[in-house]
Amino acid sequence: MSTSHSHVVVVGGGPGGYPAAFLAADHGLQVTLIDAEANPGGVCLYRGCIPSKALLHVAHLIEEAKMAEQWGVTFGEPKIDIAKLREWKNKVVSKLTGGLGGLTRARKISYIRGTAKFKSASTLLVEKSDGSSSELTFDHCILATGSRPVVPPPFRLNTPRVIDSTGALAVEDIPETMLVIGGGYIGCELGSVYAALGTKITMVEMLPALLPGADKDLGGVLIRHLKKLFHKILVKTKVAAMKDEGSKIRVNFEGLHVEQPEQLFDRVLISIGRRPNSENLGLENTKIQLGQKGFVKVDGQRRTAEPCIFAIGDVAGEPMLAHKASHEGRVAVETILGQPAVFDPKAIPAVVFTDPELAWCGLTESQAKESGRPVKIVSFPWAASGRATTLGRNDGLTKLILDPQSEQILGVGICGVGAGEMIAEGVLAIEMGARATDLKLSIHAHPTLSETMMEAAEIFFGHATHNIPRG
Repeated sequence: MSTSHSHVVVVGGGPGGYPAAFLAADHGLQVTLIDAEANPGGVCLYRGCIPSKALLHVAHLIEEAKMAEQWGVTFGEPKIDIAKLREWKNKVVSKLTGGLGGLTRARKISYIRGTAKFKSASTLLVEKSDGSSSELTFDHCILATGSRPVVPPPFRLNTPRVIDSTGALAVEDIPETMLVIGGGYIGCELGSVYAALGTKITMVEMLPALLPGADKDLGGVLIRHLKKLFHKILVKTKVAAMKDEGSKIRVNFEGLHVEQPEQLFDRVLISIGRRPNSENLGLENTKIQLGQKGFVKVDGQRRTAEPCIFAIGDVAGEPMLAHKASHEGRVAVETILGQPAVFDPKAIPAVVFTDPELAWCGLTESQAKESGRPVKIVSFPWAASGRATTLGRNDGLTKLILDPQSEQILGVGICGVGAGEMIAEGVLAIEMGARATDLKLSIHAHPTLSETMMEAAEIFFGHATHNIPRG
């Protein structure tokens, strides 16, 4: 068995791993990147963020074409070529992952297609995709192995009619009916895609409301739209049993408001969360420790109990977000380079890419109530936005959570078209310690949706040009 050495080894080529490898290489370090795919990208590019957003864009076009009838423009019923749609989605993935492969080679990073396990705290056993094996020693290692969908044993029916997010993104067909189990962002996004394509969607959630991480008023804007888009939404309801009947899946529901406790579906999508890929890595051969949920324990520099090994991204803890992983990778590399670095963000944006989009960052109103922290909440309804009116999208809301004494912006929430783009201003405001005055005095272009941020800040002072603040 051959043995080689690398200054920095990154295990996992997702949105945490490949940016870390690229940054280390740009600083002149000898870097090896290990991943099971032909090119970097990870779940995000291959089976997550990118393909889902490509499909969500198509769903948005279909829904917007229907809305256009109220403006005097009729497009007619869409004709969906599922094979061509799937091909386009795959081309988007191939273009981006292929580009990352080119950037890897341009940086002279040693890319190994395969998997790796720790043989010790300084050696990896690498199993390559061609069947060969080798040992790789290192000075530093960054663990970025990501996560995978959770599918509880009772739901593993060994049938293609029960799928997870990966199966849903394959878009093999457009089923007549689909049950989506789980009302989080993955379920809402993929449910929206299939509903727009013509599937009758039923969503079931054990909790009292969908999107438990979002504030009720923001989530309410989206949920009102989903109630129109989906066939039915069942909250405070659980799936008691599922049975494969060949052409259908028979599902039994339990809940206070369940009118039909037994129903049949063509497909069932399991979207109840993800779990870290922290098993089968040889961690028992190191001092690395795991938490109760299987996350690798790390410090503020993303360093594990082994000083030379770091962990970033989904495997290192929540929130499981691609952009959080990328930032953690930067912190780990800067620490390796001897630079002062710590992972201590004040605001990590979360975005649900449905239509309307839902985005928030920093402190939420719910968190403030739970902690007993005094805050002032101001909201600007998009019904008063000129730009939203021109788009026919007055259903949005922009919300600020502020310190009542210092005016400091502690949290931002937005629900509406383009919220995922707009939330960046909120992140910057929180990270920079901006006050309501700063946001109010920053001139925003007119007419734009971003003006709602400025006008929300004005409401803090009891005035808004296009709205009458409530006392």
